[in-house]
Amino acid sequence: VQLQASGGGSVQAGGSLRLSCAASGRTFSNYNMAWFRRAPRKERGFVASITSSGTITDYADSVKGRSTISRDNAKNTVFLQMDSLKPDDTAVYYCGARRAYSRDFADLYNSLNWNYWGQGTLVTVSS
Repeated sequence: VQLQASGGGSVQAGGSLRLSCAASGRTFSNYNMAWFRRAPRKERGFVASITSSGTITDYADSVKGRSTISRDNAKNTVFLQMDSLKPDDTAVYYCGARRAYSRDFADLYNSLNWNYWGQGTLVTVSS
């Protein structure tokens, strides 16, 4: 799966951004999708995930209530809508893909368990 993230930019605190990640190369609807981010001097951390069908979503506590992950399987795209942005949200955001299994015991909060990555898109939030 090839992933291309876009939509990052510079915004003031309280603003919104919508990140997109376009997939190609495999059957998109067979893959769970996620967003991770890497802030300066920090490791890549989980932000949100969505199952292959789009029925189940999960969020990091730090973004819960302010962000919405969604997907359009007809357009092979996953989105991350981020509202009420804070300076702490400043990071490079990466979309990841993992083959969906009926039973999956992997730690999906660990970036190492996601198989494919986009190139990242930078989000900068100023106070």
